[in-house]
Amino acid sequence: MAELVMAAATPHNPLLWRAMREPMPDDLIAVEANFRRIREAIADAGVDALIVLGTDHVRQFFSDNSPAFIVGRAASYHGTYENEVRTFGMEYAELTGSPELATQITGREVLPETIDFSVSHEWRLDHSFVLPLQYVRPELDLPIVPIHANSILPPLPTAARFAALGRHLRTAVESWDSDARVGLLTSGHMATDVGGPRTFNGSPDPEFDAEAVAWMRDGDLEGAIAGCRFDRIMAAGNVTYQYVNIVAALAAMQGRPAELAEATTSRFASSPFFLWGAAS
Repeated sequence: MAELVMAAATPHNPLLWRAMREPMPDDLIAVEANFRRIREAIADAGVDALIVLGTDHVRQFFSDNSPAFIVGRAASYHGTYENEVRTFGMEYAELTGSPELATQITGREVLPETIDFSVSHEWRLDHSFVLPLQYVRPELDLPIVPIHANSILPPLPTAARFAALGRHLRTAVESWDSDARVGLLTSGHMATDVGGPRTFNGSPDPEFDAEAVAWMRDGDLEGAIAGCRFDRIMAAGNVTYQYVNIVAALAAMQGRPAELAEATTSRFASSPFFLWGAAS
């Protein structure tokens, strides 16, 4: 059977793409080092396929159709969007899909009991998916299953549902009749505001960042679920809810403490970096 051999979480702030250039600015050295650490962990784990859990930024999925969780079943994916190339200097990406693993996750004929999925056979990926991959697997040679988790358009799934998603992903991988070594890559934010005086002026809520790091460092899944109440998390910043993507990773790794747990400071808001290896 297949094995879930690692999980990681990174930022997907597209402003990093222009800023992280040699000579590396002093305030981004630690960010670059953490991306490199996760890149090396993926290589060391011998990952054959990646589940990529992110949040489409009202690009592919808009207010006319915004399910809670959408799994990509396509054979290939194109990213990103023209304005992200113009504005942030990002590069287009061509990615191979894994329809077989996607079908394993969503069920072949009947949806799994744990969580309702929508599926998409046509999907253009935005920076939430493309940018983390370009940093942690720049070869873009691993087949992926993208999963859009709606943490941007209310009504939003609760953190408990993200935990259920993470548990389901582990079960689905471990019941897959394959010898594949699968990794889970998530991305999101620590406390972050977009628009207004708190935009990219350091962390708007250092207390939330410290709590959110501790949940992952200590393997405190129940604390993370309880702490990610909508009112609390939105008080930390209007796009902070994308942190709950990382709660799914903690649940997928069975609530084990992360080997790397850091809200890395930079000229922007603090960047999430979390890493779990296979259980010993």
